[in-house]
Amino acid sequence: MILGLCALLLSSTSAHKYNVDARSLQTEEYPKVAGYRPLSQITDHNAIDMDQAAMETELAFGTPDSYKRAEIIYQEGGNSKSYAAVTLDEALKTDLPKGSVIMGENEAGEVVSGRAMDQFFTGDKVIHVQYDTTSDQANHVSCRVGGLVGSSTDPLFDGCLIESGSLETTVGDAKNSLSYTYDREVNNDNNRTLAGFSLVAEERMYRCDNCPYMDFKIFYDYYGEFDYAHQYAMACFGSTSTNFPNGNADFKDYDYDGRTQIIKKTTAYMGAYMYVLRELEDALDDCSQSCVTCNDDPVHAWDEAVAFYTGTYEGPNGEGSGKMFYAVADKRCANFFTCGDKGGSMGGTSRANVEVFDQFKKGQQNLLDGKCKEARANKEKIANIMHIPLIQGTLRYGYVKYTEQFGDKQEAEGAVFMAGVIPYVHKCNPDDAKIIYDNMKVGSGKPDFPAVKAAFERNYKCLGITCGEVGGIYRRVEKDYYD
Repeated sequence: MILGLCALLLSSTSAHKYNVDARSLQTEEYPKVAGYRPLSQITDHNAIDMDQAAMETELAFGTPDSYKRAEIIYQEGGNSKSYAAVTLDEALKTDLPKGSVIMGENEAGEVVSGRAMDQFFTGDKVIHVQYDTTSDQANHVSCRVGGLVGSSTDPLFDGCLIESGSLETTVGDAKNSLSYTYDREVNNDNNRTLAGFSLVAEERMYRCDNCPYMDFKIFYDYYGEFDYAHQYAMACFGSTSTNFPNGNADFKDYDYDGRTQIIKKTTAYMGAYMYVLRELEDALDDCSQSCVTCNDDPVHAWDEAVAFYTGTYEGPNGEGSGKMFYAVADKRCANFFTCGDKGGSMGGTSRANVEVFDQFKKGQQNLLDGKCKEARANKEKIANIMHIPLIQGTLRYGYVKYTEQFGDKQEAEGAVFMAGVIPYVHKCNPDDAKIIYDNMKVGSGKPDFPAVKAAFERNYKCLGITCGEVGGIYRRVEKDYYD
């Protein structure tokens, strides 16, 4: 199989300098993401939910070994930003700039194309070859290995470099041949991972130009750690406790049912969630006011945010069954009678997703038109709407704990939904945040649900949402709302 050259070889783990032609942005067709038409190639970014799915598969087995496999997938990935770390027979004799074209072969003798993932220098013996990706979502890259080796999700080696061979590099007009070896099961890695969303937060959300980003700062001020989402997930993997100044959780008494809920929701609704907002901020950083030919880079960053929000499993029309934030918005709307364009339905696309994607589309157009202030307003509206599924999740499981027999699973779900939104409530009103946290934290037991509900409602205006948007807990049997 010959892999097509990648139009865009950058990601959430590299600085955004895309070199995209503005005209191609508006004429080339890329696969839709839940009805959104990206103007740049984001299939590789969209595939991060395949890591989420692979990790969840391992978590579901609920054994020590499966948890180890799940943690490896969380840390090492497998489906997004794939690269080979090859060892050269002889050290580089000249520098190899980042992005240089590199060609090799797979086991079948077919062409494999890629790029230098970083700048490599004279004397280096190990180089990283990032595999090119395509706009075909189902076959976005044909080398998917990373943490999948030994898991229940089979790695894909078809498009990986042969273990011993020769690479042809192109730097300007100069071509060079480099002999190499590597282990295709060990040295095919991924530079975009679920863990990475949190691990790069300090650099990309707090200390970057125009940083700290407001949303991230709210979470950092509350949890006191830059990689709070990673620490939360790892504490749960290890059945230990966090050590934050606020919002701590002790997982040592949870069984696998409870820990599974914490981990899979932390990665999607805390780690990836914040990275969605980071990409939107990155787009706004690069926006050039009133310039209609200058905003290719921010459009790509904006497209990336949509990919991380949605993932591949939602399909081109948003009618699939996904793993990322899009999915939880659709799940929770059924509990609160807020599905449909205007709400009032118990099935289909959530009102929250309808509104978020309306803002995604408007923001994309505003960036193209150089309307940076208007795009900023789109981002803020998206951030506010994203509170809704997290509040709904907290309230749903608070109600379950208040009215029914419950176990670790139900308590864990309420606790992790709460953890994803409590910093915003704390910013609005620390006293109300304490009420919610004390009643919904890990190990909290039966809550004072009316107090939790009231504490949230007192802060809706501050959070930029309304009671109508959140809805109420709809009781299917009684066919009415909990008061």
